Amino acid sequence: MTDFAALGLAAPILSALQATGYTTPTPIQAQAIPYILAGEDLQGIAQTGTGKTAAFALPIIHRLMADRRPRQKRSCRVLILSPTRELAGQIADNIRIYARQSGLRTALMFGGVSKLHQSRAVAEGTDILVATPGRLLDHIGDGALRLDQVETFVLDEADHMLDLGFIVPIRKIAAMLPKPHQTLFFSATMPKEIANLAAALLKNPVHVAVSPVSTTVDLVEQQVVFVDTARKRQMLMQVLRGAQVGRTLVFTRTKHGADRVVKHLEEAGQPAVAIHGNKSQSQRERALAQFKNGHIRVLVATDIAARGIDVDGVTHVINFDLPAVAESYVHRIGRTARAGAAGIAISFCDASERSHLRGIEKLIRTTLSVVRPESLAA
Repeated sequence: MTDFAALGLAAPILSALQATGYTTPTPIQAQAIPYILAGEDLQGIAQTGTGKTAAFALPIIHRLMADRRPRQKRSCRVLILSPTRELAGQIADNIRIYARQSGLRTALMFGGVSKLHQSRAVAEGTDILVATPGRLLDHIGDGALRLDQVETFVLDEADHMLDLGFIVPIRKIAAMLPKPHQTLFFSATMPKEIANLAAALLKNPVHVAVSPVSTTVDLVEQQVVFVDTARKRQMLMQVLRGAQVGRTLVFTRTKHGADRVVKHLEEAGQPAVAIHGNKSQSQRERALAQFKNGHIRVLVATDIAARGIDVDGVTHVINFDLPAVAESYVHRIGRTARAGAAGIAISFCDASERSHLRGIEKLIRTTLSVVRPESLAA
């Protein structure tokens, strides 16, 4: 597949894609779009950064445009569930870009902000609703939303839904959907609980797999530095002073750890912001905007917040703390080397994290290149 036109997408969608500079489908898009256009249920194995959002958004927009119907009050035709506020916001932003010439309406629901504006956005009905599970159920409980008009149900980042304890709410939501409907199910990994959920939700699905979780991005140069815990902050400053270091994501294991790293960096003269679950929605959005527009080049994040960070031009990912779950390492380093660019991932490993490192190397079937601390000196 050489271009989007060959996939049979409507002219307004192709025009919107051209305006954004997208001409060639990614592998997940080329594989998934024809099946979604045909109305098939689909199970996709794909990591963030593979073009997954467009893989389901583009054919959904096409189908809605081809079969226009009056909007029903307090309802939607497409329901997209996302695990985090940040990712939900980014999905909605992307859909609005792709659908800007379609006349379709997109609404957004997530926690951490007032429900009033969100309920008003669906009061007269919307075509597409992007939501996090908890806030969606809140609106349904309030009588502000009904799901009896849903034609397509998208579950994105299902494995992360499992991490956050959303499996029961998802089953509850799915039970409210009318029959029949199309279900699109995306996950970066397929643990047993997620496989069981997929089996319950999907009917004769097409299976599409791109970049399995054990295969990290080829263009990422992966390094590990063995360093005592007490020296990690000093080591971080040494890396950030490097001439080739641009927009950088730093990952910590805890929310408090992220705040401590930001405080240390700012005291050392390096502006930085943190994004994690203890931050308000406005704080998270402001931090992400500062990182995207280049006002701040260092963003410190926890794993839960990281899934919604979809920013081009990240030159370095630094694992200040190694993740206890090996799959999280793959998601972290996937934030760099996007859109064909190269990137570097540097992991700090203290004595207590050696077992985490072994688990990561086993998963990715690669031994990380060991870099001596003194070679990172500014």
